[in-house]
Amino acid sequence: MYEFEFQRPGSIAEAASALGQEEAQALGGGQTLIPTMKQRLAAPAVLVSLTGISEMQGVCVSDAGELCVGGATPHAVVAEEAAAHFPALAALAGRIGDPAVRNKGTVGGSLANNDPSACYPAAALGTGATIKTNTREIAADDFFEGMFTTALHDGEIITEVRFPIAEAANYQKFLQPASRFALVGVFVGKYASGVRVAVTGASEDGVFRWSEAEAALSGNFSADAVSGLNVPADGMISDLHGSSAYRAHLVGVMTGRAVAAAG
Repeated sequence: MYEFEFQRPGSIAEAASALGQEEAQALGGGQTLIPTMKQRLAAPAVLVSLTGISEMQGVCVSDAGELCVGGATPHAVVAEEAAAHFPALAALAGRIGDPAVRNKGTVGGSLANNDPSACYPAAALGTGATIKTNTREIAADDFFEGMFTTALHDGEIITEVRFPIAEAANYQKFLQPASRFALVGVFVGKYASGVRVAVTGASEDGVFRWSEAEAALSGNFSADAVSGLNVPADGMISDLHGSSAYRAHLVGVMTGRAVAAAG
């Protein structure tokens, strides 16, 4: 490691001010940033911790039927407190990483980092979530812009995420056992307006919606509706854990399992 200044503001306004400093970087649970700093791939002069901001923590249900999760809320808290209201989201949170990761990693940190194999981007896109920041609200469909890329501006903080609670939903993850990230993960959410299907871990462009499956499932919410569908292998990630064709195949398999489990 190297020398840097550490700040732990107590409010969103203080955090936003601190992030206005030169070479300042927001710190959530640190599950990605700290290892990156240890490898000297990142060298912020100021780390601004968001974990001491009480208004960015906790889980509640809004009058509009949304599960509202503070941006600094750890995965383990979501797994526990969302279980009675949105079981699919709670189950997703409960399978992220290991206990250490679940107790340190935060919802806002995961979405802001937008790792191509992370689980929360699939939940946000699969529910049509709204990502609230200290300056605006961003629809999930407009938030993810590619691998490790989002619509966030420099110094912008994810303060809350609002997940519309689905009539039926499920998340299926084909686990990469070494990292515990998703080799392929699929979140399916059924709403009165239709079905949303979001895929993580598969595409070189990061999380995406599978529109063909959404159309089929909106007419017939059953695993049979997607049994003959396939996503193209072009553009899928190919590495030592699985080829692009293998990942493309897994997208269909995991979608079918998620629908069957949700139904």
